[in-house]
Amino acid sequence: MPESSTFELSCGLPPGPDFADLAVLAEELGYARVWIFDSAPLWEDPFAHLALAAVRTSRIGLGTAVLIPSQRAVMTMASGIATIARLSAGRFRACFGTGYTARMTIGQPPMPLDGLFDYVASIRRLLAGETILLDGKAARMLHGPGLTAQRPVNVPLWLSVLGPRGNRRAGEVADGTIGPPHPTLPTATMVTGTVLDPGENSDSARVREAVGPWQVVRWHTAYAVGGPAAVDALPGGRQWREALEGLAPADRRHLLTFEGHVTHLSERDRPLLDHLDLDAMVGDLTSMIGDAAAVRQKLARLAEAGFREVMYQPSGPDIARELRTFAQTRPAG
Repeated sequence: MPESSTFELSCGLPPGPDFADLAVLAEELGYARVWIFDSAPLWEDPFAHLALAAVRTSRIGLGTAVLIPSQRAVMTMASGIATIARLSAGRFRACFGTGYTARMTIGQPPMPLDGLFDYVASIRRLLAGETILLDGKAARMLHGPGLTAQRPVNVPLWLSVLGPRGNRRAGEVADGTIGPPHPTLPTATMVTGTVLDPGENSDSARVREAVGPWQVVRWHTAYAVGGPAAVDALPGGRQWREALEGLAPADRRHLLTFEGHVTHLSERDRPLLDHLDLDAMVGDLTSMIGDAAAVRQKLARLAEAGFREVMYQPSGPDIARELRTFAQTRPAG
């Protein structure tokens, strides 16, 4: 599938039992692409769910947001990408990142940027049918005719690069980026939020439940990166921290910090819903809370800012509802 030069509205979802059903719904609703998350400690294997989605859909693009190199050997990753490329008949885009949250859930820092770039460069060469060195030995994809997509496997390789250094270097190995607008590469950005029902207020209980799983990540990250002082500085942060620290010793707390990450609210997370500044989110371009017209206007502003694609990441108890209402906000043209 050729990369589009027009503005696209896509969605991002975790790999789980409902992924293929939701991909079918997203295709029916006109989304350009459905991206799948990747974090082995949190969710099921994305390649299995991409395969199911590929055979149940025919038009919608498939993408990864984002694959984490440290979770798969480079040859394993190349073979998985080739598999989805074959099953989807060219609708697949593979995007990679340093594994920020996924690695913090196992007590590890994100992988170094140089390692990410070297890994993606190796993937590109393997998919092209070239030979690389693995542990000092020559290696290439040896799949026989008909056993996977014919090489070269033409899958766009993207990078999630949120910082300036990664963004500057992205052109070395990437066909596109997730992050701030890139000067030469197509760029996608991620948004969360919910479309209000007619007459619904932005601080309703339904809105808090719908946006909560994504919004409480602010407290999770503050604790994981900044420590107790950082999370205590947030509204309700001290109570949240004390509840977490009462459950595990210091060397096990990273196992609880991101529990339910972007999908569910733990019991200690739920009181944080009362501290969400929903008025601020209404004015934030990455938090799409408003009626359909207001959200459509925000999407148009992102397109004007240079983003080629907006990936909507719904959360809460009714993902199908969120996908249906958000699809109606697609800007004209």
